[in-house]
Amino acid sequence: MALLGLSTLTHKQDVDAMIRDTLDKVLVLRFGRATDPVCMQLDETLGKSSRELSKFASIALVDVDAQEIQVYLHYFDITLIPATVFFFNSQHMKMDSGTPDHTKWIGAFHSKQDFIDVVETIYKGAMRGKLIVNCPLPADRVPKFELLYKDI
Repeated sequence: MALLGLSTLTHKQDVDAMIRDTLDKVLVLRFGRATDPVCMQLDETLGKSSRELSKFASIALVDVDAQEIQVYLHYFDITLIPATVFFFNSQHMKMDSGTPDHTKWIGAFHSKQDFIDVVETIYKGAMRGKLIVNCPLPADRVPKFELLYKDI
């Protein structure tokens, strides 16, 4: 199934293969539901950006309701959706956006250009060997949320 030209992954082996086989590009994985309003807003942004970013990024949607995907939800501690996770050459890329969690982007981006700026920053940082980059967006365009730690 493809939404706005983006593939939807529902099997662990498909996500594994995408992470392993996407080389010299940023891999953007959006974890969420196609029926969630915020996910739909983000998916539209991702779809509209995919052609512009095609030389240095690949984008895929990951269905959080798929049983085989649950291992990734636990691994990346995805409790809020949409959550966007970035990779480069199989390496998990992190971004300091002034939030408590540097491992993923929570929520939608304000604009297509915000998303493009983030992906470009991650790509440039990865090309310099960095595993964490600073968010290029102003603080007022970064979604705010509180982390709730389970079992503490």
